[in-house]
Amino acid sequence: MAGEHREHDALGEVMVPDDVYYGAQTSRARDNFPVSQRGISPLLIHALGSIKAAAACANAFLGLLTPHLAAAIARAAEEVADSRHDDQFVVDVYQTGSGTSSHVNANEVIAKRANEILTGQRHPTEPAHPNDHVNLGQSSNDVFPTAIHLAALRALTANLLPALGELQDALDEKAREFDDVLKIGRMHLQDAVPVRLGQEFAGYARMVERGRQRLLEARDVLEEVPLGGTAVGTGLNAHPDFAGLTLASINTRTLLGLRAAVNSFEALGSRHAIVDASGVLTTLATDLMKIANDLRLLSSGPRCGLGEITLPALQPGSSMMPGKVNPVVPESVCQVAARVIGNGTTIAVAGQSGLLELNVMMPVMADCLLESITLLGNVCRLFARRCVAGIVANHERCREFVENSLALTTALAPELGHETAIRIARHAADDGATVREAARRETGLDPAKLDLLLDPLRMTRGGRLQD
Repeated sequence: MAGEHREHDALGEVMVPDDVYYGAQTSRARDNFPVSQRGISPLLIHALGSIKAAAACANAFLGLLTPHLAAAIARAAEEVADSRHDDQFVVDVYQTGSGTSSHVNANEVIAKRANEILTGQRHPTEPAHPNDHVNLGQSSNDVFPTAIHLAALRALTANLLPALGELQDALDEKAREFDDVLKIGRMHLQDAVPVRLGQEFAGYARMVERGRQRLLEARDVLEEVPLGGTAVGTGLNAHPDFAGLTLASINTRTLLGLRAAVNSFEALGSRHAIVDASGVLTTLATDLMKIANDLRLLSSGPRCGLGEITLPALQPGSSMMPGKVNPVVPESVCQVAARVIGNGTTIAVAGQSGLLELNVMMPVMADCLLESITLLGNVCRLFARRCVAGIVANHERCREFVENSLALTTALAPELGHETAIRIARHAADDGATVREAARRETGLDPAKLDLLLDPLRMTRGGRLQD
């Protein structure tokens, strides 16, 4: 087993394991919050590393750090950004609300690793100091929320937005493939006038497209960050050019458009950008749940349900019933959607905790936001590839439902009047006949005219016959 050594912080001495990079303050925080046994997201760890690396370079450019020291700090921070020290971030998610514990964790790890680079030893207290050098010109209050925004932007750009594009493309492709498949529409789970299966899928594709558009708008809001405001928004202890230089360096590496907040007091006191992004994710989740549930209904059966489409058979669906196959991917989508909606509620509550100059529920906001982005990105890609791409339309089943639906009388009402159309529907229901058969008996319409009125393809194109 690794030994321990003594380190100190403002409260006194603390025993720290010899084989770690973190120090006294992180050790205290690790012991203070045995809540979930789960640390902050690796995405957030990596974002903290990126910010610290850029900050060291900016401070060197401003003459506030020697080039030699800044280079070691930047190298150590880049290692954090590259996920080489994830195991050194040991503070629970449910910690101090400002995220100070995890921010200090980053400062200590980077300082010790920088000292190891410079001296070959892990635990000397110089030349790199976690507060004086790694944290130069910074505060937890402006760095931690900036890191949340950066992590979210990276996850949106690399994962969720491309996944939504893939899902939209898959739905658009099915909309084109199914454009000639006539089926019955349903409202209140009751028969309605005909639609084309392609029209339904085009509607789904548009939902995803709108979600993607709203995320692009949310991304623009997230690109405004509080870095440079330091503790309360005044920028105390930060060089006036520090934030601009640091953000420019991050943007060069990430191809993002981070920019300093117009008003640092607003940017520190409010987490509205996170709440806004979460609201978009919640809306997207509700749309995805609607699409997934529709596919579950349309594929129900296969013999005793609607059965208008068939989903890919991915795995056996029962430990008892031979041959049963379940809509497992749509079910996964629905569960992710439920989680995201729950995360959205947590973020909304947390967003109200911007007391005076600082929000004090940032770690849980970060955890929920980054989890939602990751889950939605992963499940959208799964949805596109393992479900939507393999959907097959059951043409005969769809045609049978259309011909047997009493809702076809809707197209007769402009020609015969509403009361006559009702009478035809009742007679068809009583006799077990189709609307077409009942209308032939009940009206004197020319058969060709009747067939034109009851043409389901014409109904899906809207308007009136005389139009």
